[in-house]
Amino acid sequence: MPLFHRTSQRAADQPPPKRRILVADDDPSIGRLIQTALPAQQYETVVVANGMEALNAFEKNQFDLVFLDVMMPFVDGFDACERIRAKSDVPIVIITARDGTDDIVQGFRRGADEYITKPFKVAEFVARVEAILRRVDMQKARTAPTFVQVGDLAIDAVAHKVSVRGAEIKLTPMEFELLYFLAANAGQVFTREVLFREVWGYEYVGETNLVDVCVRRLREKVEVEPSKPKIILTVRGVGYKLERA
Repeated sequence: MPLFHRTSQRAADQPPPKRRILVADDDPSIGRLIQTALPAQQYETVVVANGMEALNAFEKNQFDLVFLDVMMPFVDGFDACERIRAKSDVPIVIITARDGTDDIVQGFRRGADEYITKPFKVAEFVARVEAILRRVDMQKARTAPTFVQVGDLAIDAVAHKVSVRGAEIKLTPMEFELLYFLAANAGQVFTREVLFREVWGYEYVGETNLVDVCVRRLREKVEVEPSKPKIILTVRGVGYKLERA
């Protein structure tokens, strides 16, 4: 059975637009590393040293992607993330030297879409950037219906709205993407590897719990009892599915 997911309709011979990326990190070596890693002909990378500078830069410019270090002076990455998310759906990635579950969950609660831990490999960072921006491009067109309803869950892809039992709920862009994919393919079971590839846009490497954390966050928002889910189900030993009505 073919999967319903987002798909890009940009012509193959049409060059991609130059992307603007904001990086906030108080370690100058990180900013230099990222600027060197991302080709200048494809990316315009703006590097700032703290969360306050990130907020000021975001207020004055449009960005396609934002990276925020957690531990920064004046305004930390979590606070900056929450304030940016309040006004924009731009993809936000938290950069952290701490990979504990509590920090990851806090990042998602404050509006982050993903996280990356230090130290990271340049190739991994570039692949992450390319995958996130490819996913953003794919949001411009869908092979699935623009309105999906499964039981008490309704998703309006055009308006980017989700309601459960008649009440609208707020989702981060990544939470929306995962819920949309599961709902558009309701009843099908997906492994973490498949979800990581189809929703996040790159190959699963077996060392991240992004899928599990995002599912947990979704359950907190759509389930009556998140500890006893009735909508997003775990299929033991396989993965996850959204239950058909």
